[in-house]
Amino acid sequence: MKAQKLIREQLDKKISRCANIDETFIPSNGWIYSIRKALNISLRQLGKRLGITPQSVREIEERERMGTISLKVLRQVAKALDMKLVYVFLPNESSLEQMIEKRAREVAREIVNRTSVSMHLENQGLSDREIEKAIKEKAQELKNEIPPYLWD
Repeated sequence: MKAQKLIREQLDKKISRCANIDETFIPSNGWIYSIRKALNISLRQLGKRLGITPQSVREIEERERMGTISLKVLRQVAKALDMKLVYVFLPNESSLEQMIEKRAREVAREIVNRTSVSMHLENQGLSDREIEKAIKEKAQELKNEIPPYLWD
């Protein structure tokens, strides 16, 4: 449990450094084409560095633009361009912790609402305030435990 939390904290620190990057950051023609053009490297020259034909370089650029290129090929091209490849998964929330909090609250709401409906049918209904308190408590419990069903 503590190890997971430590891993999340370390990843959140790394993720926070990349938080301003999004898909609009990627050049419309892809990085390979854009960098090749910016450095005035021909298809033939890059192909020679990669040990492939100029046509194969063009195909790589197209695969990158279409989103079907592999990380292995991207690494090879980066090395040929004397660059390094960096990739990252960025949560839609601001951190992994916030992802967990959001999902824990959603699941807690589902659990409490199911229980509340059952209790209401037995004439033991909870007030809105009691329901919100129960959701908050259940969400905290889920956040602390992070059970596998949280992501179902």
